[in-house]
Amino acid sequence: MKAQKLNDELLALVDEDTAAFNKVMDAFGLPKGSDEEKKARSAAIESATKYAAEIPLKVMETASKSYELLAEMAEKGNPNSISDVGVGAGATRACIDGAALNVRINLGQLKDEKFKSALAEKVRAIGADSELEFKKISKVVEGKIG
Repeated sequence: MKAQKLNDELLALVDEDTAAFNKVMDAFGLPKGSDEEKKARSAAIESATKYAAEIPLKVMETASKSYELLAEMAEKGNPNSISDVGVGAGATRACIDGAALNVRINLGQLKDEKFKSALAEKVRAIGADSELEFKKISKVVEGKIG
């Protein structure tokens, strides 16, 4: 049940990420003839890019919840499927690392330094936690595989 909920959340975030990217592209397509149009376009790009950075951060946060389930499976699950737990941990780690790249590429386009700094710190913290959880689960998996 918990795993299915996480799966559903992550699938919804895929669609939201696509919508966020489209908003950025739409903002870049706004007219830029007059000074007023340039200001409006710039504000729209900044706003859309902030949104586009927040979605992969949500992906990181959501995917990191998988580690709890994987740790439980590693400790109490069917010993014959322990390799699947290892694969799941690797996939979770890759998902978090990939989403972090997507946050960072969007942050590079922003002018709002306070926003950039706050999101960059969240990315760092989630990435560090992910690495710790991955290593803990991998240690259990390797110990059970032998």
